[in-house]
Amino acid sequence: MPLPKAELHLHIEGTLEPELAFELAARNGVTLPYADTDWLREAYRFEDLQSFLNLYYELMAVLRTERDFADLADAYLTRAAAQGVRHVEMFFDPQAHTARGVAMGTVVEGLWRALEKSEETHGISTRLIMCFLRDESADSAMETLEAARPYLDRITGIGLDSAEVGHPPVKFREVYEAAAALGLRRVAHAGEEGPPEYITEALDVLGVERVDHGLRCMEDPALVERLVRERIPLTLCPLSNVRLRTVDTLADHPLPAMLDAGLLCTVNSDDPAYFGGYVGDNFDAVHRTLGLSEERLRELARNSFTASFLEDDEERRARYLAEVDAYEF
Repeated sequence: MPLPKAELHLHIEGTLEPELAFELAARNGVTLPYADTDWLREAYRFEDLQSFLNLYYELMAVLRTERDFADLADAYLTRAAAQGVRHVEMFFDPQAHTARGVAMGTVVEGLWRALEKSEETHGISTRLIMCFLRDESADSAMETLEAARPYLDRITGIGLDSAEVGHPPVKFREVYEAAAALGLRRVAHAGEEGPPEYITEALDVLGVERVDHGLRCMEDPALVERLVRERIPLTLCPLSNVRLRTVDTLADHPLPAMLDAGLLCTVNSDDPAYFGGYVGDNFDAVHRTLGLSEERLRELARNSFTASFLEDDEERRARYLAEVDAYEF
């Protein structure tokens, strides 16, 4: 049985495996520009974030109906359960779907079909986080928030993802203020390809409670001190960082130094179908390559539940933490 853990940085669209992509394409009459799953897997080799995003958005064409989104989420939850995930806070990108003519309700209701029975079916509790595409306009983000109003009983928080460079957090100040007024939790990608200043801006301007990625904080000792002092969680994605060339090799990853500095780090999979592994695979990789001890892995698992948006269910959080403490490697 794997170490119990929460996954806090997971784009559900990034769990689209080639086999499911072809299955949904056939179901919906979509022609993919790839001969077969092997050819498509070969395309899952990226030079940088933008080359990944190009394929990521291209393959979304197969997602059309509530059933498609339900099948996508259920396939992820099945894999996640096998790797010890007990709680997931799942990102989704509505603008990538509404731009194709797929309604917000289709996306949310479809995902919800899988999420509402996830605990019963997979033993995984869930939260849903709606992300804005930062390379789209702030007006588009605000329109997306408005479109989500009928579904806010199912959406825990908002996030900010896609191409980071050239799109500073301040661009989305107003939509984050509006989301805060609605009682939504706030996270944002910052400090992956963007500079450490983006992390500071996400904290001060957007009021984020967690930083997605954030590994470039290590370039700014004062920022590291602040993150430690304020106990701001970081949702790191080691295999993703290697695949997107944020770090050259996994052996170069700053995770050990970040833990030594006292940062509240978590390990996650990001877009696992594209980046070479789900969250358990990421845990295995950092254990093997970075030499993290079993107690360090336990610390990462504890951190994942500590950083979760479970304030509405502290009894559940305590139960999960007890599972981690009782785990025998």
